[in-house]
Amino acid sequence: MRIVDHITIDDVSHLKSQLIAWAQNYETVCWLDSNEHRDKYGNFDALLGLGVASSLTTGTEKAFSKLESYRKKTKDWILGYLSYDLKNNLEKLKSENLDSLKIPDLYFFQPQKLFVLKGNILSLHYIPAVSADLETDKKDILAATEAKVSNSSENKLKIKLRIHKDDYKDRVEKMLAHIHRGDIYEANFCQEFYANGKIDPLATFMHLNSISHAPFATFFKNQKQYLLCTSPERYICKRGDKIISQPIKGTAKRSTDKEQDDELAKALYLDEKERSENIMITDLVRNDLSRTAIKGSVVVEELCKVYSFKQVHQMISTITSKIPKDSSPIDILKTTFPMGSMTGAPKVSAMQIIENLETTKRGLYSGAVGYFTPEGDFDFNVVIRSIIYDSAESYISFSVGSAITARSIPEKEYEECLLKAKAMREVLE
Repeated sequence: MRIVDHITIDDVSHLKSQLIAWAQNYETVCWLDSNEHRDKYGNFDALLGLGVASSLTTGTEKAFSKLESYRKKTKDWILGYLSYDLKNNLEKLKSENLDSLKIPDLYFFQPQKLFVLKGNILSLHYIPAVSADLETDKKDILAATEAKVSNSSENKLKIKLRIHKDDYKDRVEKMLAHIHRGDIYEANFCQEFYANGKIDPLATFMHLNSISHAPFATFFKNQKQYLLCTSPERYICKRGDKIISQPIKGTAKRSTDKEQDDELAKALYLDEKERSENIMITDLVRNDLSRTAIKGSVVVEELCKVYSFKQVHQMISTITSKIPKDSSPIDILKTTFPMGSMTGAPKVSAMQIIENLETTKRGLYSGAVGYFTPEGDFDFNVVIRSIIYDSAESYISFSVGSAITARSIPEKEYEECLLKAKAMREVLE
């Protein structure tokens, strides 16, 4: 049972910056921030877990069964991530591409200290062993200096590409050959950008977050490894007996001119290629959810709705289902992971082809970060629009991808990747 206390906040934005800066005193930190986006399935404005009461680190073998045992054993909040390569635990697949980050495939921890921000109320949930810290921590948080935003001109990093433009186009042509043969309908093809050097991870995250202002932003620190994530996409969420998935497929740039910006959003909504991408993945998600759903309960609540974020317009669909009361939360993840928006259709064939045509192991990129509540509810994002940093190895990585369908033009897919990479390049270069 956690000890709970509350702070009433006058300036929420200031408090959030103080809180995440103060959290850097800990080796393990998970910060989830909605950036003031209002979402009927969201339970809080921000969530912070830090300090390790217990943890689970594992490779792909029996990963989900180990997670199930760990969740049942703790009966508490647990926060963590699922890497893309857990696919190998679910299907007869492999990951043999270059892995420069070497991040564990799955990591979850039971935080000693949990902070939940809703409106102007910050709730502090401490395990009894550290409850004596409560009053001191409240004073230290309110006295903390705000987290600074990085000045990218100080970084002086040279961003390198694993796949150069001509090679990228050749690989997309090979993907298209698979599509025309009927091996797959669609696949998400990704490429890595990387650099060697040092960055201030928190200041870089604050800069990236100020540019993107995304609803599923995450700062995740586990000793020397960091995820700086400004994801606009929810992978999957459980609220009681309801499951919600919101895949993104379809991207368009923004304009500072309102009339032109509205036209760009409208053009995205009407774009046949972008809509076909989204509808294919919506259908895949419907199928995934049906594996655990009560018969007849899978519903497409929104189809191809355009949402606008600071950097881009995105086309999002919302698919929901109802599950039996005794359903295992881990079974929901096992039957839907990895998310359709980052794989393709049919999913297994797409993942096999992706492995052959991509050059690097995805790891945490296109995986998911989120939390479980003590009651078994959960919410996970899709790890995209993210920088992954290993401070011990001075290695910085970010990846971007696009959905390849029969109508794809390699040159335009490459341009879409550059658009998605824009914010990460801006804060690093």
